[in-house]
Amino acid sequence: MARASTTSDVFNAVAEPRRREILSYLAGAERPVGEIVEALGLEQPSVSKHLRVLRDVGLVRMRCQGRQKLYRTNAEAIRPLHEWAGTFERYWQHQLNRVKERAEAMVRQGSPDLNSPNLKEKR
Repeated sequence: MARASTTSDVFNAVAEPRRREILSYLAGAERPVGEIVEALGLEQPSVSKHLRVLRDVGLVRMRCQGRQKLYRTNAEAIRPLHEWAGTFERYWQHQLNRVKERAEAMVRQGSPDLNSPNLKEKR
């Protein structure tokens, strides 16, 4: 089965780490391309290409202010990603609760593992 084009699907678009980095950076505020380039240490043509993909799938919006193009995230388009990832939140919360319970039980039992020199060095 052929993979969907990165320009047709939000999930494929955010599969690229630099696009996720750009989305995260834009989550704070609307920003011009030059600021994105400088902050993330990427080449301007690369940032423009990634912004184009993100715009094509609707994850970012652009507006012109004079000659400057400003980009911001489109929270409504990000919602499906958030909802999908949320389906796994219960699993991870359950796993974290198990780790916490085990650590607390070890403390109550005075486990020698918690008093080992190797563990003390890592604290």
